[in-house]
Amino acid sequence: MEKIWLKNYPKGIAHDIDLSTYASLQDLYEEAIQNFKTNKAFTNMGVSLTFQELDQQVDRFASFLQNELKLKKGDRIAIQMPNLLQFPIAAFAALRSGLTVVNTNPLYTAKEMKHQFKDSGAKCIVILANYAHLLQEIIKETEIESIVITEIGDLFPTPKRILVNSVVKYIKKMVPNFHLPQAYSFRQALQLGAMKPSKKIPCTQEDIAFLQYTGGTTGVAKGAMLTHRNVLANMLQICAWMTPKLRPGEEVAIAALPMYHIFALTLNCLAFVRYGAENILITNPRDMKAFIKELKSTPFTAMAGVNTLFNGLMNQEDFKSIDFSRVKVNVAGAMTLQKPVAERWQQMTKTVIVEGYGLTEASPVVSCNPVDGSDKVGTIGLPLPGTDVKLINDDGVEVAHGEPGELCCRGPQVMLGYWQRPQETAEILNDGWLKTGDIATVDDDGFFKIVDRKKDMILVSGFNVYPNEVEEAIASHPGVLEVAAIGVPDEHSGEIVKVVVVKKDNALTAEDVIAYARKSLTNYKVPRLVEFRAELPKTNVGKILRRALRE
Repeated sequence: MEKIWLKNYPKGIAHDIDLSTYASLQDLYEEAIQNFKTNKAFTNMGVSLTFQELDQQVDRFASFLQNELKLKKGDRIAIQMPNLLQFPIAAFAALRSGLTVVNTNPLYTAKEMKHQFKDSGAKCIVILANYAHLLQEIIKETEIESIVITEIGDLFPTPKRILVNSVVKYIKKMVPNFHLPQAYSFRQALQLGAMKPSKKIPCTQEDIAFLQYTGGTTGVAKGAMLTHRNVLANMLQICAWMTPKLRPGEEVAIAALPMYHIFALTLNCLAFVRYGAENILITNPRDMKAFIKELKSTPFTAMAGVNTLFNGLMNQEDFKSIDFSRVKVNVAGAMTLQKPVAERWQQMTKTVIVEGYGLTEASPVVSCNPVDGSDKVGTIGLPLPGTDVKLINDDGVEVAHGEPGELCCRGPQVMLGYWQRPQETAEILNDGWLKTGDIATVDDDGFFKIVDRKKDMILVSGFNVYPNEVEEAIASHPGVLEVAAIGVPDEHSGEIVKVVVVKKDNALTAEDVIAYARKSLTNYKVPRLVEFRAELPKTNVGKILRRALRE
């Protein structure tokens, strides 16, 4: 495909990135510490660590991993916690020690944890006490030798630490009983690590930095092998893309998405660290009232989120009292940004949400709308510097311009492959090209638009119906809070469209929804069935699980 998108690159953004900037993620981290010593690096629940203070704790935890646990280069370490100050300390200490980080979703069941720990061969885990009872169930069936347990308030000053940890444990009863006598506490690990300095165990760009598990919503979760080169490349691509808006040492970023998720990991934990930004860690973004309180008290300049997060915030009474005057950029990823949500956000905040697109296998960002105001709402923007994109049909042949096809991408951010799964790797990676499983089109300016997931497509009497299109048509109804479209079997047409709706207005009826859909959809795309629910099933980052609805 001719790179038609390059002609629309914002002024001052290079078409490629220089991968020789850093030898490894260790170098990136060290540069940030050197450049921004006294700046705040991470803040959680009102408690901040400067870059210098972060580095002191990273050195201690790395010393503990190396000297007490005797972990060696290439060993896997699982980290299972939400956004807390302990996360970047554990992650950067692991990278300093040459380890491979296995990010683990805290919402996993014991069975899902067991699969990931066994599959990755993790030798060590840093886990929040709230989930330790699940670890106890499966620990004997894994290769995990060392456990570090942390509590939410572990890095807070003494009075606040005792208060927060007591409330979580005894009043909210969020820590079920567990018995893991061999475990170290996080605070104990830091004390032991303080006895000796850590060593930097040199890594190259080809070493595996992260095993990032994916595909859990479509089958057995597989570990995407992301090398230092992959993640560095994507971090540099993101930084290049943000050049028109962001300034080193001046930014305050809201980290509402969990950093164990690849989007926030690369954006908040790496790109914003390179910018010397203060990351405001939101531990539980689902607690909208507390989240809005944080937004009101923080003069922030950047925020990343998903469609459901932006939509949820706007439906809170207090949202209107947030000051958006300093905001330079809002980025949406992980799922389609619905046009009604984007338009309402702009109307309410006078700021724009730019939509990007990516997947775990690409570290994750493939494309993004320009942040300089030349964005196109409803598209996923232009491929990032150094990224090639093409659209293919089922035979692997490039489709004609304007025709929909499966989006394939190639670039330095594309993973090495799936951990110990050569067959699955071969199915998705070919000659450096990554098949995304997403159907897209491209316009004359090189802006791509996702039409839908290949497997989510609904086939009505031989016609393709893309759920995103149906959802977008219905989402703008004033009585609809959220909507998801799926295909259900039908003896006459093969499949029919069904929508599952969360009401904003209790008076809303199925007939209202169908009549509204008819205004903008051709007949075969109009839902035949409407189901109302109190909420839609979602992943940990707020992506709607259509699979769960189909089941």
